[in-house]
Amino acid sequence: MYNEKVMDHFCNPRNVGEMEDADGVGQVGNPVCGDVLRLAIKVKDGRIEEARFMTFGCGAAIATSSVLTEMVKGMSLEEAMEVTNRMVAGALGGLPPVKMHCSNLAADALQKAIEDYKGRLLRQEAV
Repeated sequence: MYNEKVMDHFCNPRNVGEMEDADGVGQVGNPVCGDVLRLAIKVKDGRIEEARFMTFGCGAAIATSSVLTEMVKGMSLEEAMEVTNRMVAGALGGLPPVKMHCSNLAADALQKAIEDYKGRLLRQEAV
C-alpha cells in the first residue's frame, strides 16, 4: 500500500515534538478519519528556520507531516504558502488515492502556521 519513502517517514519521523518558542502554530484535523496535525514553525529573516510537528493519525498522516517539515526548512514564507497537498504527496513519491486527504492536512497546517505567524507580527506592531 505504501512505498518505501512513506514507510521510512512513518517509522522514522523527522522533526517530531513541541516547539516552545514557536513563531507560528497551525493545527488542523479531519473529522472523518480523526487525524489531527499540529505544526509549529520558527521564522528568521522571512524564511522558515525550523518546523516541528505532533500528529495523531495514520501512517500517511505521520509521513506527510514528517516530509513537510523537511520540505519547508529554508523556504521563504511566500514559497511555503505555495506548498500544496500534491507537492507534499510528491515529496513522498506518491500516496494511495484513499490517503491523499492526509497530504491536505500537512499543507493546510502549514498555511495556518504562517497565518498565525503573520497575525502575531501584526499584533506586535499594534502595541
